[in-house]
Amino acid sequence: MEQYYEIVGYVGSFLVALSLSMKNIRLLRRINLIGAGTFATYGVLIGAIPVVILNGFIVLIDIYYLYKMYKTKEQFKMVPVLDKKHNYLKLFLDFYLDDILKYFPKFNRDKIDNFECFFLLRDLRPVGLLVFEETSDIEIKLHLDYAIPDYRDMKSGKYLYNTEIKYLKNKGYKEIVTESDVPQHIKYLKNLGFKKASNNNSVYVKTI
Repeated sequence: MEQYYEIVGYVGSFLVALSLSMKNIRLLRRINLIGAGTFATYGVLIGAIPVVILNGFIVLIDIYYLYKMYKTKEQFKMVPVLDKKHNYLKLFLDFYLDDILKYFPKFNRDKIDNFECFFLLRDLRPVGLLVFEETSDIEIKLHLDYAIPDYRDMKSGKYLYNTEIKYLKNKGYKEIVTESDVPQHIKYLKNLGFKKASNNNSVYVKTI
C-alpha cells in the first residue's frame, strides 16, 4: 500500500514542478492547485501533518487568486498604430519575434508598412498585435493575430472576434482570411469560428 502512496506523492510533486514552468498565470494556478491538492492528499495518507498544512495553504491561495482572475472584469481596447516606424512597435516585434514566428512562420515584419496594424490593450497593457491587409472591398487577409504568452487564454481573441469585429463589418468587409499550418494556431482559429477553405487546406475563412 505504501508504494501506491508514493505514486500519489510523485504525481503531486510533478504537477507542482510542472506548474512552475508555465508562462500563462491562469494555467500555472490551475496546475499548481491540482498538484498541491494531490500532495496534500499524499500527506494525509502518510500522516505527515506539515505536508498537509503547507499544501492545503497553497490550495487556498490558488483558489483565491483564480477566483479573483475569473471575477475581475478586464477592459479591452484596440488601438491603431498610426506610425509604423514608432519605436515601441519596433521594440515589441524585436522582443517577441521568435515567439511570433512559431505561430506565424510566414510573417514578414519588413512589409508591415503596407498593412493595417493595431495593438490590443488589456487593462491598458499591450498584450497583442493585429496586422491585416485589404485584399478586396469585402475581404481582408490576416497576417498576424498575436497574443503574448501570459495572456494567451482566448479572452483577447473572443473580444477581437466578438466585439471589435463590428469595426470591420461597418467598413463593409464580409470575410477574414488567414493561412496556417501550425496545429495550435489552427485550434485557436477553429475555436473562434474560422472554417477551412474548400480549395486550400492551409487557408481558413471567417464570415463576418
